[in-house]
Amino acid sequence: MPTPSALSDPTARSLDAEQPLRLVYDGGCPFCRHFALSSELRSGIANLRIVDGRADTDLRRDLRARGMPLAEGAVLLQGDRAWHGADAVRHLCELMRPSDPLLRLLVPLFSGPSRSERLYPLLLGARRLALALKGLPLDPDRP
Repeated sequence: MPTPSALSDPTARSLDAEQPLRLVYDGGCPFCRHFALSSELRSGIANLRIVDGRADTDLRRDLRARGMPLAEGAVLLQGDRAWHGADAVRHLCELMRPSDPLLRLLVPLFSGPSRSERLYPLLLGARRLALALKGLPLDPDRP
């Protein structure tokens, strides 16, 4: 997990701009999928790629071993750095310059650490509901 000083260091950010970002999300959740697709296409982050973690067993296994299970939140990867859950969404929002109206609404809501920590459980609740309605398990590694 990056240190807070690494996130605020302008040198670290300029180096980060050169490294691709991968957003690992739960492809079974329609809300997660919409956010991930919008982020990839309309966030203004040129090097962002999205990965459906529900469809990639090996990646999920690696993330779980690193203490970042997909069932507990999205993961943002950049080189050897990783952010999980509220930290992943906050860091992604800090980098965005969105053209999408929904992303423009979400960026100020999730760009602050305390706000993202308070609001992220609402996103997890929406995910839980959406997966239940689709008949999918909350944890893709458990039936």
